[in-house]
Amino acid sequence: MAPHPDSPVPQGFPVVIVGAGPAGLTLGNILRAASVDCVVLEAESRESIERRPRAGVLEEWAVRGLERRGLAGNLLARAQRHTQCEFRVGGRRHRVSYTELTGHHHFVYPQPLLVTDLVREYADVRGGDIRFGVRDVRLHDLDTDRPSVSYLCPESGERQLIRCDFVAGCDGARGVTRTALPPDRIRIARHDYGVGWLALLAEAPPSSDCVVFGVHPHGFAGHMARSPEVTRYYLQCPPGDDPANWPHERVWAELRLRLGAADAPPPTEGRLIEKRVLDMHNYVVEPMAYGRLFLAGDAAHLTAPIAAKGMNLALHDAFLLGDALVAHLTRGDGTGLAGYSAACLGRVWDYQEFSQWLSEVYHGTASGDPYRAGTTLARLRRLFDSPRAATAFAEQYLGITTLTSW
Repeated sequence: MAPHPDSPVPQGFPVVIVGAGPAGLTLGNILRAASVDCVVLEAESRESIERRPRAGVLEEWAVRGLERRGLAGNLLARAQRHTQCEFRVGGRRHRVSYTELTGHHHFVYPQPLLVTDLVREYADVRGGDIRFGVRDVRLHDLDTDRPSVSYLCPESGERQLIRCDFVAGCDGARGVTRTALPPDRIRIARHDYGVGWLALLAEAPPSSDCVVFGVHPHGFAGHMARSPEVTRYYLQCPPGDDPANWPHERVWAELRLRLGAADAPPPTEGRLIEKRVLDMHNYVVEPMAYGRLFLAGDAAHLTAPIAAKGMNLALHDAFLLGDALVAHLTRGDGTGLAGYSAACLGRVWDYQEFSQWLSEVYHGTASGDPYRAGTTLARLRRLFDSPRAATAFAEQYLGITTLTSW
C-alpha cells in the first residue's frame, strides 16, 4: 500500500512495533537495552492497556527470561508461586503437586500488572517512544528493504509516516498486522473446540490455594486466583452465549455445583466485575514473517485459555525476536531473523497440542457422547494413579518439555 500523498516528512526508526501488549513492550525493552531505537504504536490509551483484564499465569522459564533482561523486579517481589493444581471429579479432589514432580512452579501475576511494569520500564525509565491512541495503522512496502508504517495522529488527525528497517506485529488477534500478510504466502491453521467459556472476575478472595479444574457433566468450571481480593472463574457454556443469560445467582449456583467436592468449601461469593463469553478456538500463522514484517504473540497464534499458554508464548516470541533484531541491527548477524519463525513454531505447536489434549479432559464428560466421556475418565484415572503420567502432564503444563531458547 502506498503512503498517503499528503503525509508530512516521514520519521525514521530501525524498528516499528505495532501493539503495546506483553510481546510488544517486552520487545521494545529488549531493543532499548541494546541501544536500538524503536517506536511503539498502540490504539488504546495507557490507562486502558494497564487495566485490561487478561491472563495471569506465567511459566517459570518465562519469568527467568524477563529476569535476565531486567524486567521482573516487581513480578518476583509480588507474584504468587503455585506448586500444584487440583482436579475435582465426581465430588472428589485430586491434587497434582507438579513442583514435587519436576522441581518447577508457576507464577501468578495478572497481565495488567506486567503490562504496567513493562510500559513504565520502556517509556519512563528507558525513554522509549510510545504513541497511544493511534488510528488506522497501515503497513507499506513490507517486501522491500524500505518498509514504512503510517497512522492517523489522535491529536492532529493527520497521517504520520514512519520509515523503518523492520516492523514487529504485536497487535493481537484483531490487529492489522496479520491482515497485511498476503494470503498466498501464508497458511493459517484453525481449530474450533465447539464450546464457549463464560469468563468471570469476582471481587472475592480465592477459595483454594491453587488452580482448580472442575470436570462435571454440566460442563467445565475453573478457579484461578488473581490476587488476595480477586478470583478468575470460568464456566463452560454454549459458544456465542449471551452473558446476560448468566445472572449472579445462576453463576454462583453452577460454580458451587461444578466445583463441588465433599471436603472442599464452596466458592466465596462476590460481585462479578467482568462477565464475557469466549468461544474456544485456536489458530496458527505459518510462517510468522513476511518480508520485513515479523509477527509475535496473538497476531501470529491464538491459544485458547484452556492451558494458560497465551502470554507465555507471547513472551517467548518477544525474547527470540528481540535478540534476533539486536543481532542483525548491531552486528549484521541475520541468522536469528532467518530462523525466527521456525524457532517460535516448535513451542507454539507443542502448546497447541497440549491445549487440545486438556480440552478433551475438561469437556469430554459434558459432551453428551458416552464414548468421549469414558475416554476422558480413563485419562483422568491414569493422571491420578500413575506418577509417570502425572509427571508428563506436569512437564507440559509448566512448559518445560520444549526448547528453552529463552
